[in-house]
Amino acid sequence: MTIKVWTDGRGAGLLGPNGARGTAFAYAADAGPTDAVSITMPVRLASWDSDFGLAPIFEMNLPEGALRERLRMAFAKATGTFDDLDLLSIVGRSQVGRLRYTDEHAALDQAVPFQSVDELLASRRDGSLFQYLLERFAAYSGVSGVQPKLLIRDDTARGMEPKAGERTSIQGATHIVKFWEDQYPQLAANEFFCLKAAERCGLDVPRFQLSDDGRALVIDRFDLRGDGRYRGFEDFCVLNAKGTAQKYQGSYETAVLKRFREFASPDQIAAGSEAIFRMIALNAALHNGDAHLKNFGIVYDDIEGEVALAPVYDVVTTTAYIAADQMALTLDGSTRWPTAKQLTAFAATRQIGSPAAIKATLESIAEGISETMSDLREYIRATPEFEEIGTRMLAQWDEGIRSSLVE
Repeated sequence: MTIKVWTDGRGAGLLGPNGARGTAFAYAADAGPTDAVSITMPVRLASWDSDFGLAPIFEMNLPEGALRERLRMAFAKATGTFDDLDLLSIVGRSQVGRLRYTDEHAALDQAVPFQSVDELLASRRDGSLFQYLLERFAAYSGVSGVQPKLLIRDDTARGMEPKAGERTSIQGATHIVKFWEDQYPQLAANEFFCLKAAERCGLDVPRFQLSDDGRALVIDRFDLRGDGRYRGFEDFCVLNAKGTAQKYQGSYETAVLKRFREFASPDQIAAGSEAIFRMIALNAALHNGDAHLKNFGIVYDDIEGEVALAPVYDVVTTTAYIAADQMALTLDGSTRWPTAKQLTAFAATRQIGSPAAIKATLESIAEGISETMSDLREYIRATPEFEEIGTRMLAQWDEGIRSSLVE
């Protein structure tokens, strides 16, 4: 199987098998610097070869968990096999970021079926809603993660309207829809309140909405530009040349902060570094043990232009389900939740801010979480089925504030 890789709607090159278990990507003869598939893979004459599986940029958006299994069951019989290259060929025309994939000789068609966001938010179909959307949007959902999530299109939703004088027709996906299953009950509401805390703590967060029944979280695509095109997006597995299976390998000091400073535009380094510190402290206080390499990213409009830190995404209180959970990556050589003293030392030694500024940052995060705890308590009172998970979250947040934000 040979796949054509597209960047910003232009054919960039071909991706195919390399040996028994690897793949190789070769740029087209007429590819220019702006056709590069990744800031880690500039255009060159020699092919980019991987001895095993896909290069990280091509593997980045492959579905996992329930979505991958659904696609395997639907297509394995027809293809005879079902490896990562097969999966990429299925979901490749609708991806997070600017890359798209088609058959070698096919034209690029990015059209995704329409699905009203308002209908999803008001729906109360129990577990049948996920199955309905899974059947309809699985093949359009190039988005990673074990949590069930799908890409849908609603270009009529609030915030999607073209600006005055523009006539933008969006055919690709505009929103990510996340669901929870029995293994992690109330996960959508869990993430909703974590994102609300992140927003209150001064972090850049895409617009997000919780459905009336609490089963679905709808998030605006932060990589969608106002002109209907998609921004470049690369996660920190890509920046560290690691596959998805290695997303828990590395430290926040090197694999996240240092790597960001290597790839970010000079005028974005200071603000991005401060935001990374804020995210690490927030994740520690919320007890989010899943802040791994794939849950940090960079964005850019032009691969030769400005590179900035991506908005916050995929934040949950994991200890509401796994009581003994710890951090996904190491900080100061450990995955234990850091103390305020350790966080302060981390920021000070990496010149993120003055001692007074660092202290003020930790205090503002504690304040933002405390305000969100009031919303969480109100939601618990109004939603009895959320009481067990919500009560656990409150206890974890209270402990996190005391141990990681207050000296």
